[in-house]
Amino acid sequence: MTTRIISGIVLLITVYIGISHGLRVFQKPSEQYLDMMNSLGITDTMRIVFGVLSFGSVLLILLPRTFFIGNTIRALLLVFLMALSLKAGNYKFALVEIPFVLMPLLLIYLGHPLKFN
Repeated sequence: MTTRIISGIVLLITVYIGISHGLRVFQKPSEQYLDMMNSLGITDTMRIVFGVLSFGSVLLILLPRTFFIGNTIRALLLVFLMALSLKAGNYKFALVEIPFVLMPLLLIYLGHPLKFN
């Protein structure tokens, strides 16, 4: 029972973060945000693809049947962003992303909170 509560809390946090990051691509980006993306080598098209994938992965996470694939996509996106930041020499950004990579992995371990065995 406690794992379901923890899983539910982590799921809600993941959904909130994923939706906010996914919707950010449809807003006018700030100059600082664009500078950061350009320093990582991320073009406007890639930024939109990341946002759509982020939003789509959250939708998959919500459903028990697609929970695993949604979390896998989310973790891969974050690892890819970390790799780009390491390549660009932005170690701080890579370190900040570590907890966000651990969240989908923790969710996979805990399982969907609404899935009944």
